[in-house]
Amino acid sequence: MPADPALDVQGLTRRFGARGVHELTLRVDPGDVYGFLGPNGAGKTTAMRCILGLIRRDAGEVRIFGESDPIRARAHVGALVESPSFHPWMSGRDNLLLATAYAGMSEREGARDVERVLDRVGLIERAMDRTSAYSMGMRQRLAIARTLLGKPKLLLLDEPTNGLDPKGMHEVRELVRSLALHDGLTVFVSSHLLSEVQAIGTRVGILHEGRLRAEGRVDDLLRTQEPKIDVTVTTSDRPALDAALSARPETQILDATLAGETQVRVPADGVPALIADLVQAGVPLTAVVPSNRSLEDVFLEVTG
Repeated sequence: MPADPALDVQGLTRRFGARGVHELTLRVDPGDVYGFLGPNGAGKTTAMRCILGLIRRDAGEVRIFGESDPIRARAHVGALVESPSFHPWMSGRDNLLLATAYAGMSEREGARDVERVLDRVGLIERAMDRTSAYSMGMRQRLAIARTLLGKPKLLLLDEPTNGLDPKGMHEVRELVRSLALHDGLTVFVSSHLLSEVQAIGTRVGILHEGRLRAEGRVDDLLRTQEPKIDVTVTTSDRPALDAALSARPETQILDATLAGETQVRVPADGVPALIADLVQAGVPLTAVVPSNRSLEDVFLEVTG
């Protein structure tokens, strides 16, 4: 018998006038790192709040590991929604101990769990420092530590790298990847940083104007169009280049440099003819390189 989905959302709708989330349907299987993508204002946080039962949904159904009751379902979930907040005068350890008390853990059980999660996110050595002295990256790791209390099976992380510097983004990205690979957790992570999701995600859904516009495995989405080739040419005679390209509307000019190099992108099957046209026009070639389709390309196509 197949295992229940970690997260099964059917027809989720929450309206705020013309905005909100409309008939959202998605499935996250155990072990997935599911990237929930969309521009700011697309409805990602609203959807996550509905999934967690923090705001009322107008329609639809949410099941977490087969459980539809919000209270029982939340026992399987650790969540970070929007910016994390802590009592700044308290240490990282004491903030987490307070969270275990709110969760109804005994003092001994809570202390043991706090040490476990602090070690897991690499904050043991700074556990007694006030959180007011933490960097933003450390606060984000402490927030993830809080989601791990109680040993959930599913993490919902809303923009976990938002506002971090490159070092902090790398640390959080590697932590999320490790939680999936080594701890066996299922991760549902919303973001508008496409390179981050491409680096760690197994499946993605792209939300635009409250509706899911595309969904699938990352590798499958990157293969949805024919391969294209970047051709770099060097010329000081731009009119000659334009003339050579004028008969090929499928060729896209990407950029040009002061050194006289221009990069164009062309479907793979059009490369031989393009090269012949350039040679005939006397335009020298510098390189012919297969281009790597990225998640950003998919995102821009889907969202227009």
